[in-house]
Amino acid sequence: QVQLVESGGGSVQAGGSLRLSCAASGSTGITDFMGWFRQAPGKEREGIAALYTGGSGQIYADSVKGRFSISIDNAKYTVYLQMNSLRPEDTGIYYCAAAGWVPTQSRLEKGAYDVWGQGTQVTESS
Repeated sequence: QVQLVESGGGSVQAGGSLRLSCAASGSTGITDFMGWFRQAPGKEREGIAALYTGGSGQIYADSVKGRFSISIDNAKYTVYLQMNSLRPEDTGIYYCAAAGWVPTQSRLEKGAYDVWGQGTQVTESS
C-alpha cells in the first residue's frame, strides 16, 4: 500500500508563490499517475494538475494554467506543485492522489485515483 504525505502549504499574500510537495512511500508501483486536487470551502474537490510519472503528459485545469506547474523527482518519489500568482480563489485544502492507470481524459477526475494524502491548507491572504 502506498502512502502520500503533502507538505508546503501555508498563508501567502496575493500574487505570491508556494511550492507543495507530495512524498510517496510504500508500494510505489501504484504511483504511475499522480495528481493534485483542491477543495475550497463549501465546494467539491476539483482536479487542477496531473502527470504520468514516466515524465510526460502534464495536464492542468484552465483555472491554474500558466500559473501552476506540476513536476516530479523520481529519485525522491516526490511530486511538486509550484503555484505562482496566487489568487483568493486558490484558497483551499490541496490533496495529492495516485493511481496505477488513468486514461488521459480522466486525469483531473477525483474518481480515477485510488490513494490520497491527508491534504495541506493553502490560504491566500489579500
